Formats: sequence, structure tokens, C-alpha cells
Amino acid sequence: MNHAERLAAFVALGHRLTALTPDEMTTLAARARNQNAWFDEPNVRAAVAGIAHLLAEAPLRRWASRYPPEPSTMHQIGVVMAGNIPLVGFHDLLCVLLSGHGLLAKLSADDTVLMTWLIEALTQLEPRFTDFIQILPRLNAADAFIATGSDNTARYFEFYFGRKPHLIRRNRTSVAVLTGQETSEELARLGPDIFQYYGLGCRNVSKLFVPTGYSFVPLLDALQNHEGVLHHHKYNNNYDYNKSILLVNRVPHFDNGFLLLRAEAALVSPISVAHYAEYQSEVDLVDQLTDIAAQTQCVVSAGGRFAGSLPFGQAQSPGIDEYADRVDTMEFLAQLP
Repeated sequence: MNHAERLAAFVALGHRLTALTPDEMTTLAARARNQNAWFDEPNVRAAVAGIAHLLAEAPLRRWASRYPPEPSTMHQIGVVMAGNIPLVGFHDLLCVLLSGHGLLAKLSADDTVLMTWLIEALTQLEPRFTDFIQILPRLNAADAFIATGSDNTARYFEFYFGRKPHLIRRNRTSVAVLTGQETSEELARLGPDIFQYYGLGCRNVSKLFVPTGYSFVPLLDALQNHEGVLHHHKYNNNYDYNKSILLVNRVPHFDNGFLLLRAEAALVSPISVAHYAEYQSEVDLVDQLTDIAAQTQCVVSAGGRFAGSLPFGQAQSPGIDEYADRVDTMEFLAQLP
């Protein structure tokens, strides 16, 4: 296959995802949830819609045109996929195959149903991809590696993959900047950034930066339409557990019945909890954000008014060129000897 044929296959995949019937989506989501209880139908729908958005033809072609159409040498690329949110490994699959390499995929045990279904959908549209994709339990035959995991697993990856070209990703999360001047409508748009995928993704907001003396009442009120997260038993269990810990330890916090807010230096928060930190000035805010830049995937603010931030509500809708850990996967692949 040449580059144009590979690109056309992914455009066709985008059309296929967009054309899924309600019954097809419900059936697929049910299969996914049987494997991973966090993968309920709204979140599977969101993930599939997000991939269809990535595969829109015009932006996909513009993005692909920035890189060499064919590799100097075809390599077998071992990809260790995460499974924290549905189909999170798709972007790596897209990068490897579109760049003309072979994919050796080690699927996450938490996301085999959806990823296998998506690969089958792609190979049905373009059967020649079958020769470029292998799902394997081990990646010993790989010439280079892309791996996504926690800070702990990253050390494991470095040990095993360090002798070959590799791109290894670590823990990341996202943060929100608030000024106290946001309208209730703007605050409501922050909801999906916090609650979509139940807070399990690196693009979920886990920490808020607020001015000294900030009142959380308008924010907690604006988020009330996300109370439905409590209907998920695993989220509800996390909320009850984390609330009891805060109460037993007498930790000051805010609580709207399904989200707990506490002042905490740590960037990553437990499910159902968001941390916050105060800033005294914009200079202080910039200093704090600079200190955590290496652990931050994205920053959101109302209307994207804070420099370098996305508008509230857009954290979970990355563009095709918004790479995990901000490392250009296509450039990594293009530079392989």
C-alpha cells in the first residue's frame, strides 16, 4: 500500500464510525462494558465520536502532509497500549500504520474488545492492512517501541525497551485555571473536562487553580447536572470511600454530593476528588503551572482566555496533532533509521 491508499482507508474508517447505527453502538458498548465496567455506553459513544472527529478527511490530510509519505525503512513498531479510557490506543495505531510501518500491538487487558473491533473494522475496509497488524502478548520482534503507562511502568519499559528506539509516556493529567469572574454557563462547560470518562483520562481535569479566597459555591452549583456519575457503582463507591477518609481525618473540603474538593499540592487526584491550589497573582499562577508543566497534559480556562489554555469543555476533544505527553509521535517514527 502507498500513502494515499493508507490515508483513504482511515478516511473510510471515519465514515464507518460516523455511520454506526444506534443498535450497533449499543451492542458494541455492552460488549465493552462486560469487559471493563468503566466503559459504559455514553463514554464508548464519546470515544468513537472522538476518533471519527480525528479522521475527518480535510484535517487528516493536512496533518499527514507534514510528514514523509513513506518511511526510509519499514520497521515493526511495538506499541504497548493503555486502557484507562475507551480506545485510547487508537492514535498510536493511526500514526504507525499511516507512516508506513508495521504494528505489533500489545493491547491493554482493559480494552481488548473495542480495540480488536476497531482493527477488524479497518481491515474489512482495507484488507491489505492485515499484513501490517499483529496483536501479540510480547513485543520481542519489534524494531522500536511506543509505550504508555504509569510512572512505575515507565521504569519497567525503560529497562526492557531502552536498547532500541523508544517513546515512553508517563503519568499526565490536566488542570483548570479559574479567576472567579466566570459566568455560571462557563463554569458548567468545565463539567465534561472533569467528569467525562469518570476522570480516568490524562485530559481529565484533576486540579483547579483558583485565586486566594475563591468561593467554590458557584462552581459546585454549576456542576450539578453531572450528578448522574453517582449512578455508576464504581464511581459511587469511590465517592463514598474518599468522603469517609476526608471526614475521618477531618480534612477540610467542599462537597456537592458527588464531587469532593480539597486543597492539596498533589497534581493527580483520586476518582470523585479534585484538588485545588490558590494563587496570589498571575505571576504566582504562571510559576505554579511552570513547576508542573512536565506532568500536565493540558490547561483549560473559560473561553481559553488564559495563555496557552483550551476553553472549558474542550479538553476531551483533542485535535489530530495534539499528542500524548506533547511528544510528536509521527516525528519519532519519521526519524527512525
